[in-house]
Amino acid sequence: MYLEHFGLRDHPFRLTPDTDFLYLSPGHQEARNVMLVSLRSGEGFIKITGEVGTGKTLLCRTLLNELGDDYVTAYLPNPCLSPNVFRTAFADELGVEYTPSHGMHRLMLRTTEKLSELHTAGKQVVLLIDEAQAMPRETLEAVRLLSNLETSKTKLLQIVLFAQPELDERLGTRELRQLRQRITFAHTLCPLGQDDAKAYVGHRLAIAGGHVQMLFEPKALNDLCRAARGIPRLLNILAHKTLMAAYGKGARRITRSHAAMAIHDTEETREQGSASRPALQIGLALGAVASASAGLYYFLRTVP
Repeated sequence: MYLEHFGLRDHPFRLTPDTDFLYLSPGHQEARNVMLVSLRSGEGFIKITGEVGTGKTLLCRTLLNELGDDYVTAYLPNPCLSPNVFRTAFADELGVEYTPSHGMHRLMLRTTEKLSELHTAGKQVVLLIDEAQAMPRETLEAVRLLSNLETSKTKLLQIVLFAQPELDERLGTRELRQLRQRITFAHTLCPLGQDDAKAYVGHRLAIAGGHVQMLFEPKALNDLCRAARGIPRLLNILAHKTLMAAYGKGARRITRSHAAMAIHDTEETREQGSASRPALQIGLALGAVASASAGLYYFLRTVP
């Protein structure tokens, strides 16, 4: 919508976890290092936790891209599965050949054989589970049992859990203490500080062909980063809305008024008692652009 207006070649603040836009803050870099070092040591049962929107899925996708040919990866983005469906999904990710008539015991034998074959071929197998806090307790137990698969010297499978802090609460219970003891490395992603939040916005704009100092007035950027509380997803939402607001008014640079419209238009950052008017302002601004475009189109069609 606004790419040409601001001279951008790509959307800088899309919500999908695009690894091309990865910004490695010190906390995200540390999490990445923890994962890579532990997996390379062959002792990986790793837990990465963080609040909603802190970048866990993007780190997961980045890890998938960075692991080289020595690794075989299995990725489960939606693990709210029963234990048997979980085991089947894992087998499918590994390319295990089986038929439903084989039963679960036969499926696990085939899966173990596949892991042994990959180990003999010099491959390390890594299972990455996103949104692990959503897994039923019985399925978390199935994950623990998978981690038992090993030779006399090494594990046949390494596991990385990405989860919201609710997983830590669940692991603190007596029922899951055995799984908790298996986790050898853990890291918690924290919200970005103010300086990192500004750098994050600037980084994504630069990747998209823009420049933060040319597009954002400093106070507007301060307001936006403060309202987002260091949450990357909120930064994306607010920055996108500020660009929409400025575009709707024909402005080339984001001011504090544009930032205020975006902040009040977003439920997570909205101030009490000011829910309706800013949202209407953005809608009216964009509506005016649409009406003007339609009018110009009609004029060009009717001019002889």
